[in-house]
Amino acid sequence: MNPFSKLGISDDVVNAVKELGFENPTPIQEQSIPVLLEGSNDFVGLAQTGTGKTAAFGLPLLELIDFKSNKPQALILCPTRELCLQITNDIKNFSKNTQNAHVVAVYGGANIMQQLREIRNGVQIVVATPGRMLDIIGRKAIDFSSVKYVVLDEADEMLNMGFQEDINDILSTTPDDKKTWLFSATMPPEVRRIAKNYMENPVELTMGTKNAGNVNIEHEYYIVKARDKYAALKRIVDFNPEIFAVVFCKTKMDTQDVAEHLIKDGYNADSLHGDLSQQQRDKVMQRFRDRNMQLLIATDVAARGIDVSGVTHVINFSLPDEIESYTHRSGRTGRAGKTGISICIINSKETGKIRQIERIIGKQFTKAELPTGFDVCEKQLFSLIHKVHNVEVNTEQIDQYIPRIMDEFAELSKEDIIKKFASLEFNRFLDYYSKAPDLNVSADDRGDRGERGERGERGERGARNFDNSNYTRLFINVGSVDEFTRGDLLGFVCNNGKISGKSVGKIDLKGVFSFIEVENDAVDALFTNFKDIKFNNRDVRIEKSGDAPVGGRSEGGERRGGGERRSGGGGYGGGERRSGGGGFGGGRSGGGERRSSGGGSGRREGGNSGGGSTGGGFRDFSGRSREDKGGNTGGSGRREGGAGSGERRRRS
Repeated sequence: MNPFSKLGISDDVVNAVKELGFENPTPIQEQSIPVLLEGSNDFVGLAQTGTGKTAAFGLPLLELIDFKSNKPQALILCPTRELCLQITNDIKNFSKNTQNAHVVAVYGGANIMQQLREIRNGVQIVVATPGRMLDIIGRKAIDFSSVKYVVLDEADEMLNMGFQEDINDILSTTPDDKKTWLFSATMPPEVRRIAKNYMENPVELTMGTKNAGNVNIEHEYYIVKARDKYAALKRIVDFNPEIFAVVFCKTKMDTQDVAEHLIKDGYNADSLHGDLSQQQRDKVMQRFRDRNMQLLIATDVAARGIDVSGVTHVINFSLPDEIESYTHRSGRTGRAGKTGISICIINSKETGKIRQIERIIGKQFTKAELPTGFDVCEKQLFSLIHKVHNVEVNTEQIDQYIPRIMDEFAELSKEDIIKKFASLEFNRFLDYYSKAPDLNVSADDRGDRGERGERGERGERGARNFDNSNYTRLFINVGSVDEFTRGDLLGFVCNNGKISGKSVGKIDLKGVFSFIEVENDAVDALFTNFKDIKFNNRDVRIEKSGDAPVGGRSEGGERRGGGERRSGGGGYGGGERRSGGGGFGGGRSGGGERRSSGGGSGRREGGNSGGGSTGGGFRDFSGRSREDKGGNTGGSGRREGGAGSGERRRRS
C-alpha cells in the first residue's frame, strides 16, 4: 500500500501525488495528516520551511471538503504573493483527479476583477494574502458563512509584516465553529497569542526544536572589513562554480546596488524587492526557477514564500535586523531533504549577532576563511575541465567539421592545444586573481567601521564614492516611464555606445529622461558610436548636460510605448567582462541574446542592427557564452517599474 494511502488519503489524491514524484510523506506530513483528517481539532504545526507543510494541510483539506458544493469551505491565509501562488498551484496539482475542485488565488498586484469572477463562478478553497482578501470582503464579494477550515500558513511572517489587524478582521467574518490550523516556522509570543485567541485546545505538533533551523543546512560565517563585503561575495561565488543562490540584503537600494554591480562584473544576477510589479516579479522568479539566473538578490519581505528547489546556498550579505528572520532566510536552501549552506558575510563587530542566532536556531556556526586567489583559480579551472570531460558530443553534427579542425591543429601537440584552450577560457580569470589580497579579518580586529563603513566604502565596487572630476554627466531622453531600470539603462548605453560598464558611474533615473556619469576618457567613444539609435521607433539622444545633442533628433521625452522585449537576460554585453561565478565567459564579441523558455525578465531591443557590442556575451548557467542572434541588444536583463508590491501591509 502507498505510504500516503496508509495515512488515510484517497486513491485519486494519492495518484496525483505520485504523478508529482512524491513517494513517501515527510515527517510533518506523516504526523499531521492523520490528526487533521479527523477534522475536529484546532491544530498548531511548527516546522521549518521546505519540509512539506503545503501537503500536510492541503491533502487533508481535499478529503474533508464537499466538492459538490461551490461555496467557500476553506480559507488559507499566507504572507506573500509568491507563497499564495505556490500553495494554489500545489493544491490544484493534488486535486487534478478530483471532480469539480475549484481553487482560487487572491493576492495583490493582480487583476482583482478576474479574481472576483473566479469567486462568483464557484470555489471551495480560497488561498489569499491578507490585504487583498480584506479588499474583497469589503466589496461584499465573498460569503464565508460555509467556511469550515482556516489555515494560517507562515503565521509568524504574517505578523512580522504587520498583518495582525487584517487577520483579526478576516477571521471575524468566518463562523465561530470553524477549525483553525496554524503553521509556523517559529513560535514568538504574537503567534502564541493567535493560538490562544482563535483556537480551543489545539493539537500542537513540533518538528525538531521550536525556532530551530533545518538540520540539513550548514551555517558558516566569514569576517571581513565592511568595505570588502562585495569582494568577499564575489570570491565566495567564484569558489563555488555551480552555485545557485539567494543573496539577502537589508534594503531595496542594497539589492539593486549589489545586483547591478554583479551584472557589471559578468555574473548572472537579478534583484527582487517590493517595488517590482507583479509581472516583473513573476518574470524574475521564472528565470530563477528555470535556472536561467544564478544569483537572486532579495530583501526579506520580497523573498518570503519563495519555494525554489535546488538552491545550494543562502548568502546573508547583511544580517537581518530581526534575529528570527534568519531562520526564514536560511530555509530557502536545504529543502525537501536536500542539503544546503547558509553563509553570513560579517564585520568583526557583528560576531555577537552570530552568537545570538546560534542560540535561536540551536546550531553552531563554522567560522570559515575566504579562499585565496590561487584556491579560486584552481577550483574554477578544474570545474571547467570536468565540464569538458563530461560534455556530450553530437558526433553526427560535429564530424563534418573534424577534418578542417584537425588541419588547423596539425602543427600543435596535444599539450599545446590543452594549454591554449585553458588559456583562452582562463587568462582573464587568472589576471583578476593573480594579486588578490587576503580579505579575512580576525574576530578580535575592532578597527572596522561596521555597517556605517559599509555604506561609505564598497571595496571593489566603488559605487558610492568616486572623484566626480573624472566623470562627465550626460543626459539621455529615456527613463522610468519607458520602464527602464538603472541596470537596463546601463546595458543600453554600454551596448550601443560600445563602452565598458566599468567606465560608468552614477545613474540618475528620472521619469522621461535620465542622467548618467561616464568616465571622461570614454565619452568620445560613446558619442562616436551612439548614433542613429532608436528605442521603439523613437530616436534616442544622448548629450552632455547643457550641450548640443549627439545621436538622433531632439524629440523631448514623450513615451511611445514599452518597446519590444526579448525574454532572457542576466547581464549586458558591454565592455570587457571578468570570468567568474559559475564558469568562464570566453572572449567572444556580441551582445549575446539570452533565450529562456521560462520567459526571462526581458531586455530591450534597440541600436544598430548590424553591429555587435564589445564584451564577453551573456554567460549561461554552465559558463557558456551565447552569441547575439540579431541586432545589438541592450539591457541588463532586468526590468523594474514604479508599481508597488501590490500587497498592502496592515492599514493604519
